[in-house]
Amino acid sequence: MRRFLGGLIAAALVAGAVATATTPAVAAQAPAKVTTPVLSPTPYMGWNTYYGLGGDFTEDSIKSVADSLVSRGLAKAGYDIVWLDGGWQADQSRSAAGDLVANPAKFPNGLKPLVDYIHSKGLKAGIYTDAGPYIPGKCGLGSGGYYQKDADQFAAWGFDAVKVDYLCGIAANLDPKTVFTEFAQALRNNASHRPMIFNLCNPVTSPDWGNYPESQQSINSWTYAPGIAQSWRTYTDVGFQGDIKFKDVLRNYDANARHPEVVKPGAFSDPDYLAPELGMSDEEFRSQLTLWAVAAAPLVVGSDVRKLSASTVSMLTDPDVLAINQDKAAVQAVRVGAAGTTETWVKRLADGSRAVVLLNRGDSAKTITTTAKAAGLNGARFTLKNAWTNKVTESAGTISAAVPAHGTALFRVAPAYGLPGVSHVTAGIPQVTKVGTDTQPEGAAPVVAGGDELTVQVNVRNDGLLPVLKPVVTVAGGTGWTVKSLSKAPALIAGGKQATFAFTVKLPATAAPGTASLTAATSYEAIGYGVQKQSTVLSPVVVAPVPPKGTTQLSHHQWITATSGWMTPAIDESVGGGNPIKLTGTTYATGLGVASPSLVRYYLGKSCSRLTGTVGIDDVVGNVGPDGGTSTFQVVGDGKVLFDSGLVDRFTPKPFDVDLTGVRVLDLVVGDAGDGGYNDRADWAAPTATC
Repeated sequence: MRRFLGGLIAAALVAGAVATATTPAVAAQAPAKVTTPVLSPTPYMGWNTYYGLGGDFTEDSIKSVADSLVSRGLAKAGYDIVWLDGGWQADQSRSAAGDLVANPAKFPNGLKPLVDYIHSKGLKAGIYTDAGPYIPGKCGLGSGGYYQKDADQFAAWGFDAVKVDYLCGIAANLDPKTVFTEFAQALRNNASHRPMIFNLCNPVTSPDWGNYPESQQSINSWTYAPGIAQSWRTYTDVGFQGDIKFKDVLRNYDANARHPEVVKPGAFSDPDYLAPELGMSDEEFRSQLTLWAVAAAPLVVGSDVRKLSASTVSMLTDPDVLAINQDKAAVQAVRVGAAGTTETWVKRLADGSRAVVLLNRGDSAKTITTTAKAAGLNGARFTLKNAWTNKVTESAGTISAAVPAHGTALFRVAPAYGLPGVSHVTAGIPQVTKVGTDTQPEGAAPVVAGGDELTVQVNVRNDGLLPVLKPVVTVAGGTGWTVKSLSKAPALIAGGKQATFAFTVKLPATAAPGTASLTAATSYEAIGYGVQKQSTVLSPVVVAPVPPKGTTQLSHHQWITATSGWMTPAIDESVGGGNPIKLTGTTYATGLGVASPSLVRYYLGKSCSRLTGTVGIDDVVGNVGPDGGTSTFQVVGDGKVLFDSGLVDRFTPKPFDVDLTGVRVLDLVVGDAGDGGYNDRADWAAPTATC
């Protein structure tokens, strides 16, 4: 499951694996038919060592986690599998008799007493192996040649679930369908007749890992895994240990969503582990949990649950969200409408209602809208239960919410009966439409500076049947920001209508750089239900640092934000650090090293006239291999493309000379050229601004 193999030594696996493998490749053949029992009718839940503890776990730490799952209420909520990933085995993983051996320093009593302890807490135990043969230096553990022996041993130890990786398998150039089917047969036929969940874990993807035939990749598992396993990985790892990015969560979710038709009770697509407090914001993790819930995905926590905050535990155990994941219909959500920055996903539930997700992939808050009809429901009235807030409202058919950047709204929608309920009102997010006289581009977090005057508007829409009365909106900003209302509030907002409230917001000249928020407080009277209140926030609003002056090496100026496809942008080095920026033999003293995709943003405040430099793929890619190493580069000013490199490979760096006159916000953008980010170590060499 180690995704870093894809970035650092995948080429070595391809070039040298067959020669070093201890068994020959398995010939593609018709595997024996396996009948999969329904061991987990709804998605299983639990915890795994991989992200939170890595390979450094012991008997004591596993017992401590098991205790914490119980004491913190996670086990009661359903997270009941304690799963040992790679690292449990001894350095010499098999005895002379061919039996798997646990690491004696970590597990001095062996694994059976540990499993007994886990069971004594009312929990289940899971373990890890690989479908291929153990190949020293290529993978840590392999069951190739020992499938039935290992299945019998896992069952004898008392394990309830087995995760079977494919690192040794890909290193030995095996056919995954064949070997996973054989392993499934061994688990089914274990000598103890013990039911064990089979998590089929092929994380191999192209181009993230290199160039592999589709038959060996996780994207092909759906064609055979539903008949042999309780779950199957649908893409590579969701991130690196300690570095989970929201963009990779979305990447895995999208890959996981490709074949909802094969999901059924007891067989689930697996987009990888939940990753709270491992690099994402709370909002981003709430989105991951929401998406995994509607995907009918296994919910396995990858973080160290002993260290999670109380608010994170509250998210993980939210009963309404978990009920959607555990719905007995076991249906995976599908997208309704077009793909884009904002999307709607719908999951049919066993009682005929729908779980509806409004997803905001973008970097600024958005109001997202769909309809009950689009979700597959008919009628004139609908109840909308917000799964995260528990608030229940009524709509005439529109489903709408103000959704933060990288956020989601999750509703349970069903036909309404009886007396009218509280009208569903969407209090809009305060939107910065202008900074001074400059219209703001859509989809970007607004960038402002001390002394700026902003034009802000808030739209309030009533999606219910009945009017709402006396709507009032107020706006507040950062310390010292002054707000003036520009509009008069209406007496009411009729059903199906909206009202717009406008304001000016003035920043003090001394506003400190950083991030701030604009908050809109909305109140109104709902007939029969009294005063209702909502609060919506536009965050972040970026208060920019001072613009550059004179001739400036842009890599030495403070950026607003900077992202890299993996790791973080490096200053005056290629991404990953340790190497100077070097393009086709020429070394540059200054610059930015990133991996695709990347965006680095600077505030210029209309003070600069020119930007020069060279873009290219760093020579360090040659240390990894011949694959990958293609990117595109763009210089974007206030949303307008000022320079587009086209495709750049490792042999063709390109100079640029861009007119920056009148540009407030500058973006340096790197794309993957359409072939993924494998080995894309991209450089902005000597980016020099004249200001």
